[in-house]
Amino acid sequence: MNGSSGSSVPGISTPGSAAPSTYDKQKILLSSDHGHFSLIRALHMADFITELNGLCGVLSIFASLRYCIQLAENRSSVALPPHGNIYAALGLIPLGLFFDFMDGKVARWRKKSSMMGQELDSLADLVSFGVAPAAVAFSIGFRTTVDHLLLAFFVLCGLTRLARFNVTTAVIPKDKSGKAAYFEGTPIPTSLGLDALMAYWVSQGWIQDSLPLGTWFAGTAYELHPAALLFVIHGCLMTSKTIHIPKP
Repeated sequence: MNGSSGSSVPGISTPGSAAPSTYDKQKILLSSDHGHFSLIRALHMADFITELNGLCGVLSIFASLRYCIQLAENRSSVALPPHGNIYAALGLIPLGLFFDFMDGKVARWRKKSSMMGQELDSLADLVSFGVAPAAVAFSIGFRTTVDHLLLAFFVLCGLTRLARFNVTTAVIPKDKSGKAAYFEGTPIPTSLGLDALMAYWVSQGWIQDSLPLGTWFAGTAYELHPAALLFVIHGCLMTSKTIHIPKP
């Protein structure tokens, strides 16, 4: 949570402050250093941990794709293929959350934060807690056109919520330590609730043609799995302006 947690490092200026800061130094380095690996040199330790969060999200998506390939190859069989890939996809998402927590802790420990870190954090969170859960949902059976639109709505809500955070982080009230006092809307990592729910469905065999609540409007252009509406609800909670969740 180098950026998306709303935390700031004590003693270090944020983009809204007038004092020289690591943000200014990093901006100068990125704009003036034309070396081939100047971007890598501009990153802080916390930024590399944030990259690990993004890596978990990407690997989760790849695991979901591998599961889809297994399903296609196993089409002639009545039994579902082994669930190793889909469990890997589900398990990599909470691993991403671990790195999301650790990047903020490392930034505070080293008393260094960065503008690059804030942007990296939001982008990594979108991949790990937005796109990756939607990819898992697709792979376990949410595959109608309406399902796709509902899952896309969820991802776009996460995208919008993270963009709002980056714009408003400087004006959200802070506690004594300098951290944001509350989350505005549910933070995108709360999609781990959906991740856990889908893991339970997989363990019970409630996937593909056996998804909970069945199918509505089967055989029509409006065919959908009502369980996909959980993603819509979660997306609405993320973008809410009135929901303020106190930070721990």
